[in-house]
Amino acid sequence: FIAALGDPKSSSGQNAQSWGLWRKDPGPRGVWLRDFKKLESSGGVAPAGWTFDAKDWWLEEHGLIMEAPEFPMTPGRYVVTGGRKVTTILTVGAPDAQGNQAWKIDDGQLYDVTHLPCRSARYNPNAGAGSPETANPQDFPVTPGAEMPKVQGTDKQDYAVLFVIGVEDSKIASNAPSEL
Repeated sequence: FIAALGDPKSSSGQNAQSWGLWRKDPGPRGVWLRDFKKLESSGGVAPAGWTFDAKDWWLEEHGLIMEAPEFPMTPGRYVVTGGRKVTTILTVGAPDAQGNQAWKIDDGQLYDVTHLPCRSARYNPNAGAGSPETANPQDFPVTPGAEMPKVQGTDKQDYAVLFVIGVEDSKIASNAPSEL
């Protein structure tokens, strides 16, 4: 799964360094908001083995606290889909001198490869010192395609979710992308 930022109408951009990759489905590995106290009492270690970061945490559309994806994206070619009509190649370039990574979707736009029922957002406490404890469980589940709810005392960034159904084997590819 990829957590992506960008204009839904775009088919390319220069910000893939702000995208993340979950190598395992984060949903089943998540912790329900109602179980946040248990997560805290375990030292922030979830039953699935990932560690909660109180300064940078993620929620999904059902009210599960998720592990963070890996940042930045590994350069390469990914087969992506939103589970609707379009399945295509997403190419993520190597970082340039400033650390920016280009991305390009071969067919369609970012919206076309976004799985609309999946929602995810990244939350960072601000001066209000928010946490999963300040999230309102009544805000979940989130309607497909809607924004993730605000959480009191945090800044929020919504991400599109793309399904990854294949990755090019860099050992086989003789010309891994360095520029787009």
